[in-house]
Amino acid sequence: MAQKTTKRIVATIKREDTGLLTEAAGYSFAEVLSLIQQARQRAYQTVNTELIDLYWRVGEHISRKIVSDGWGKGTIGALSAFIQRSQPGIRAFSPQNLWRMRRFYDTYAPTPKLSTLLRELPWSANLHILTMAKLPEEREFYLRMATRSRWSVREVARQINASLFERSVLHPTKSSKALAALHPQAADFFKDTYVLEFLCLPPDHSEADLHGALVRNLARFLTELGRDFCFVGSEYPVQVGGRDFALDLLFFHRALNSLVAIELKVGEFQPEHLGKLEFYLEALDRDVRKSHEGPSIGLLLCATKDAEVVEYALSRSVSPALIADYQALLPDKALLRTKLHELYEQLAPGDRSPPLAARKPLRKKKH
Repeated sequence: MAQKTTKRIVATIKREDTGLLTEAAGYSFAEVLSLIQQARQRAYQTVNTELIDLYWRVGEHISRKIVSDGWGKGTIGALSAFIQRSQPGIRAFSPQNLWRMRRFYDTYAPTPKLSTLLRELPWSANLHILTMAKLPEEREFYLRMATRSRWSVREVARQINASLFERSVLHPTKSSKALAALHPQAADFFKDTYVLEFLCLPPDHSEADLHGALVRNLARFLTELGRDFCFVGSEYPVQVGGRDFALDLLFFHRALNSLVAIELKVGEFQPEHLGKLEFYLEALDRDVRKSHEGPSIGLLLCATKDAEVVEYALSRSVSPALIADYQALLPDKALLRTKLHELYEQLAPGDRSPPLAARKPLRKKKH
């Protein structure tokens, strides 16, 4: 990471250089700038950790005083006013925020295993998860996803609004047996549904509309895909025999060490779509994949799909492939919560435990 940062800084220096710097001097200067940026990041993380620790201790103090001394709304208001008089200009200690600190402590005190995750996120991100996630396992899910994927505060709110937790539980990722055998953890890096509301697509959009919008909003699409996806190319050329083909989108996944080919379909998934994707995967493995990389992975991204048709199509597939759909609008969160509640009603109490790893789906109990 430091080497990539240095190269990027050198490129900037070259653009702004007046011609007085040699390339060697440029690299030396870039190394200094890189050290400054790294130190700033460490300082920011240290400050954030101390800040979360402070809010935790304040919340703990208030929680105990409520029990021991009967502190209430009036006392919390007086405490806030006292802090403002004693430390003029200090922020974040309004009565509302003091109550949030107490709720923050009360919510997570029973689960010390989450302590490190809480301190890796800024206070605003913690507040989004605390106030918007209703279930303990839902809060743990978003804490783990936010730290693993390094979501911004805005992205934390977006993923909660997009019901990522509910969708992950209700609709586990659908992949071929070949993918599960080659990459047992692959399902943790892909989704069954990708929410693309940021593309602002019209209802009657074409594949060209979808493709163009994804390329124009590549940074946001990479965030939706998840951490470790790196963009390789759009309409990536593939030549087989005397014919030329173009793969919609090509990525590389660092954790899986594999190319990821994405084919777009604006209609419902059809079994024949899988054959074309498998053709592209074979071409990539023969002509593009490097010797140290794993077999290429294919993702069919369709507007809709029938779960049973997908299951049949993937059951005999020998290629590492997945089939997912996309939504051009944010899903109905209330409806998903209702379905999640119905699922929980079908589960034995022992089955409803918080997931140990991000995006581990709950499974119905077998009879």
